[in-house]
Amino acid sequence: MTQPHKYDLVVIGGGPGGYVAAIRAAQLGAKVALVEKGRVGGTCLNHGCIPTKVLVRSVEALHLVEEASAFGVIVEKPTFDFARIMTRKDEIVARLVGGVEGLLKAHRVEVVSGTATIVEPGLVLVKPASSKQQAAGNQPPASSFQELASGSVIIATGSVSARPPIAGLDAPGVLTSADVLELKEVPDSLAVIGGGVIGLELAGIFHGLGTRVTVLEMLPTLLPTMDGELARRYRNYLQRGGVEVHLPARVEEIRPKGDRLAVRIADSEEEVEAEKVLVATGRVPYTEGLGLEELGVKRERGAIVVDEHMATNVPGVYAIGDVTGGAMLAHVASRQGEVAAENILGRPVAMDYRAVPNCVFTLPEMAGVGLTEEEAKERGLDYEVARFPFSASGRALTIGETAGLVKLICERGFGKVLGMHIMGPHASDLIAEGTLAIQMGAKARDIAETIHAHPTLPEAIMEAAKAAAFGEAIHYRKR
Repeated sequence: MTQPHKYDLVVIGGGPGGYVAAIRAAQLGAKVALVEKGRVGGTCLNHGCIPTKVLVRSVEALHLVEEASAFGVIVEKPTFDFARIMTRKDEIVARLVGGVEGLLKAHRVEVVSGTATIVEPGLVLVKPASSKQQAAGNQPPASSFQELASGSVIIATGSVSARPPIAGLDAPGVLTSADVLELKEVPDSLAVIGGGVIGLELAGIFHGLGTRVTVLEMLPTLLPTMDGELARRYRNYLQRGGVEVHLPARVEEIRPKGDRLAVRIADSEEEVEAEKVLVATGRVPYTEGLGLEELGVKRERGAIVVDEHMATNVPGVYAIGDVTGGAMLAHVASRQGEVAAENILGRPVAMDYRAVPNCVFTLPEMAGVGLTEEEAKERGLDYEVARFPFSASGRALTIGETAGLVKLICERGFGKVLGMHIMGPHASDLIAEGTLAIQMGAKARDIAETIHAHPTLPEAIMEAAKAAAFGEAIHYRKR
């Protein structure tokens, strides 16, 4: 084994937390190595956020063409080419991966291919990831291992799909969220186990492509992290559109039944049959092979415990992203990466979770930031709620997307914005205004008295703020 290569920082994991941390540290003058066993970009870019949004856009385009006659555009009955949709997905992912690789190279971050073990604080051992050796089940020779010495280490190894205690998870046709993105054909039917963000996004995609979809969620509500009112509205929207929803439904077993799969619900005689079954019951931190126990790194429920500076209990070892548990959002991981890099390089900054947007790319979209109404009630806060429906928005009418609303939760009396929740067109874009409002401590009056361009969708936010600040919106009157 050769002498260790010396760096100021070694980052383990090249997802949206790891590569951002590496780039930020390099911008601050550090010599950085980034260890990644696969392609940079992590689950988000390669198997999650980006590829699913490509498919969502294809479904949106198909839906728009189907509704073209309402806009005075006459076209033949549309169809789709699933192979071309998936090819476009791969092309976009490849382009973005190449972009990240280019940024790392431009910042002189050395990318080391392999899996990492932290031998001791400041020393990382990298085992090369050889596809041929892995396929043969052989270990690479010790001489091919690399030792990386560094002042600090950031763990950014992300998460993997959770495996719930369900019999039959290994049956042919049972898919993870990564598997479903590699399908060659659209299944005629799909049972989705899990009514959270991942499950509902993929349920919406395949429902839009003509698959008969059934959603099974063990909790009494879909989207438990979202505002309850929006979750209930979306459930109704799904069911009106033909998606079957079972709540609460704890799945006990998946078994082959002819050329299909049967999903058995616990404490029930009921079974759901489908060609494919998607298991989307969340994700768990991935820490395999890191050597955390030997190092004495503190963990709770599998997640690495960190402080507000993203430091673990072991000096010189930091952790960011999904491996720390919490919200498991790519944009949170990226910010945590910046915070860790800046603290390591002598720029003290604390992670701030007051304004973290959460987006669900369903059809229609949903997004939220700040407190839900349930959380405000649970904390005993004196709050008020204001709403504005997209059916009263001129811009929403012109684009033919009027389902949903903007919901504001404000501190009673002072009017400080505590939460904003949106279901409707471009909710994932609109939530940025609510995120900034909460981050800056803005009041509903601040939004209400800010001139918004007309005709635009953000006017719905302004109108909801007027309802909160002045008691009534201009363009909508409650009956």
